[in-house]
Parts: sequence; structure tokens; C-alpha cells
Amino acid sequence: MLKRKEFILGAAAGLTLAAAATAGGVINWPGAHAEPQAVNRITPVPANGDSFTPPPGAPSSFATIFDQVSPAVVQIDVTVKVDQPQGGGAFTIPGLPFQFVPPQGRGGQGGDEPQTTQGAGSGFFISQDGFIVTNNHVVADATEIKVKMSDGRELPARLIGRDPATDLAVIKVEGADFKYVSFEETAEPRVGDWVIAIGNPFGLGGTATAGIVSAKARDIGGAESPYTDFLQIDAAINRGNSGGPTFDIHGRVIGVNSAIYSPTGGSVGIGFAIPAEVAKRITSQLMRGETIERGYLGVQIQTVTPDLVGALGLTEGQKGAYVGEVTAGGPAARAGIQIGDIVTAVDGQAVTNNTELTRRVGAAKVGDSLRLDILRDGRRQTINVRAARRPAEAELQGGPQGGDETPSTPDAPSGAVVEGMRVAPMSDALRQRYSVPADVNGVVVTDVARGSKAGGLGMPAGVVILRANNRAVATPAELEAAVAAAKAANRPGILLLLRAPDGNRSIVLPLSTGE
Repeated sequence: MLKRKEFILGAAAGLTLAAAATAGGVINWPGAHAEPQAVNRITPVPANGDSFTPPPGAPSSFATIFDQVSPAVVQIDVTVKVDQPQGGGAFTIPGLPFQFVPPQGRGGQGGDEPQTTQGAGSGFFISQDGFIVTNNHVVADATEIKVKMSDGRELPARLIGRDPATDLAVIKVEGADFKYVSFEETAEPRVGDWVIAIGNPFGLGGTATAGIVSAKARDIGGAESPYTDFLQIDAAINRGNSGGPTFDIHGRVIGVNSAIYSPTGGSVGIGFAIPAEVAKRITSQLMRGETIERGYLGVQIQTVTPDLVGALGLTEGQKGAYVGEVTAGGPAARAGIQIGDIVTAVDGQAVTNNTELTRRVGAAKVGDSLRLDILRDGRRQTINVRAARRPAEAELQGGPQGGDETPSTPDAPSGAVVEGMRVAPMSDALRQRYSVPADVNGVVVTDVARGSKAGGLGMPAGVVILRANNRAVATPAELEAAVAAAKAANRPGILLLLRAPDGNRSIVLPLSTGE
């Protein structure tokens, strides 16, 4: 599963935050200290007939659009503290997939000043009095923010607010009479419509790229990007473009460039922008100084896939969100939700995947009572849960923290081999070897055969199998019995609940047919 990372400068293989912003139609933003003046309001090019019919000559040149809107787009430079180990060795810059070796003479000895690095992104003015929209990952860890405008001016900026869950942030520079743009809300872009992106790729400010809307309503990160259906565009987006605006053919902001999918870290024509409707709603709240609050149940969930249906022996075509972990003491735990439950509806509205459940719960206010229809052991029932306030994303994604390295690494017991996995019952030695918390119990995977089904899934040693076929397992024999039962029922796979360093997760392990 693609996992969202906090990227300041770089773009990693796979899904990579690229840095983006937003611009578009005309709106009145809260917090403006003066009424917008016509001289500073960037007016979209008049449309001919249909709201997305390009004006004459549009496909041959985007020069007029660029001239109109580029004064509202800015380069954002940030200074970021990075953790450096003692001894001045290599260390990791937040968001970059490689290690950084500091120049000689700047090695971080014990009493030295904290090491810093520079990052860059994009943004755009959304009001005349200096409010700027960008990505959260551009400014989240910044100790200093500077804005460079298209006319060459450089201004210090301060953070107003940010929302990691949608990767949006608002910063502000002091002053007035700034050229600004607005979000387009009334006209929906279509797949195939022209777009133009303006930003600061690789520090090259004022860069324009053009393309089309390639797809809509992309879910690019599952639980890591649960509140946004992204626009997919093929206008080139690279590192430094994050937070910059995506314009339509009339110069209206339809999205904020936020991520790319790339095996190389550079643009391959697959970019993602936060739609204007989401961007306006979130950034307007941030401009008012509000904190973005969402409902919370305290469960880890995944979509019920055909593999999961087969492994659990469910009715073909069953939809819903499978509960893989329940947070102790959370709203769901207090209401009686259990691991293995499948949520099929919220307040009478069907749930077909994990994203739908996350958004329904997120839209609830703190204290709202939610009626969940669930499937448990083949029986349907209803449970009422009172939503709590969703914790900060950093807290949710932090996961269990491992302790210091132990002085010695004990040998793992030989154990038994089940479906290509060598497994052993939990012991003090295995807890020490794999840093397993004291309250976690199950069967420990100590080795995986390369040619096995488990090896094909990339299952590492140290994973703890907590449940098999929705039943707790504590010994290799219990795991073997669960596998035998699944085979006897002619199921193609077995559902395993695993404990990994970043939390519980459920997988379907395809079963071998030669045993």
C-alpha cells in the first residue's frame, strides 16, 4: 500500500509528495483587512458557452493565462532542523529517502548547534492582504519561512495553520495589495480538459507546465490520504512544485499540486492535485484560526477485498470495512466493536470500503452518536458508537516506538514450519530479539522461505501472527489447525492479523495446494 511521507525537498520512488498550491476564481476570504480592489483581483478569462470550452487559440498557447495568474504564485523557501547523530555521521533529512553527509566542519558533536537544511516548495496568494496557500509537507517542520514573489521581492512569512490529513497549510506575509487568485467551485473539470501548473520545480521559480486532467476522484493513499479524492493530471510536477496551483484553461484554480507517482523521483506524467472544493473549505477554516476537527472511533480498518471474502468464507460480493485493530479505551472499544468485525453501514448509508468509513466518521462532530451495522461471525447486528475527537496525524502515525538496541541478540527457537513460515510461540527471548511489547501475544515468524506464498508477500521475520481465521493463536499447533480448517473448507487463502512495528495489519495468505 502506498504510504504518505512528509517530503520537504525530494521525491521518492512510488507515491511522492511534490509540493503544491491553489488559485482560481474570486471569493471573499475571511480575515481580509480591506475590501479586494479590482486592480489586484485576477479575473478568469471569459468562457465561451460551455464552462470548459477553451477560448480561441488556447491549445496553441498558454501565455495569456500565465501572464494573468503568475504574479499570484510564489516560491517558498524553508529552513528545517534535522536530527543528527553524535559523531557527525550521515543523518536523514525529514522527507528524503536517502541519508545526508554534512560538509566537513559541520559535524554535530554533542554540544553543537542543531543541524539545519533548506527546502523549497510553491504557494499562491489567496487574498489581497497576504494569505498564501501551500502544502502542509512544505512548511510542517520549518523553523523559518521565506516567500519569493514573481517580481523578485523576498518576504518573511509565518505559519497560520495546517491540516496534515489533507496536506494543506496557510502562511501569511505582511503587507497589502498583493495579486491573488481564487478557487473555482462551480465548474467541475472533466477528464481531458486542459490544465496548467505553475510552481518552483528544483528551485526554478515561475515555471509553467501544461497537460490535461487524466482522471478524477483518485484515492492514492488509503488510510494515509483518507479525506481527499485527488485530481490526476499529466502536467509535469517535480520536487518543489508542491503547494503550487493547477489552473484550468480560463485561469481558475482547480487544484493544489501535492504528489506524484514515480519510480524515479521525477515526473513521469502522473501527478495529483487536491481539488479546489476541498482546498477552499479547509484553508478558509485555517485562515479564520480554526483547528480542523474530525470524528474518531479508534479502529484500524481495511477494505473487504475478494481475497478477504474467500478467506473468511463470506457471501460473494460482500462489501465493507474489516476491523483489524481496536484501540484500547477508545470509542469503538467502549461500544463493543471487536477485531474481525466488518462494518457495512453508518447511519443507514452503505459502506463499501475503508475510505468511505473513514470519511463518514471524520465528518461526524465530536459527541455525535453513530449507528454502525456490522457483520460478526456471519451474523448482522447494530452497535451505537459516540465519536470522539480525532488525534493529530503525527500521533496516529507514530506507532509503537522501539527501545534501545539490546547488548546481545539471542538465537530464535527452531519452531515449526507452516505454509513456508517458520513460527514459534512467544517467549522472552523472542520479545527481546524483535522488540515485541509485553502485552502482545501470538505466534512469532522467525524465518520465511523465499519460494513460499508468505515469501512472495514480503513477510519479514519478527512479525507476530495474532489471529488466524478471526481466532487468536498462541502456538504453532493452533496456527496449523486454522490452516487445516481453511483448507478443509476449500478456501483459497487464510486471513492473518499481524503485529508489525507500525501497528496491526491484516493480510490474506494464499494457501498451498500440495499439502
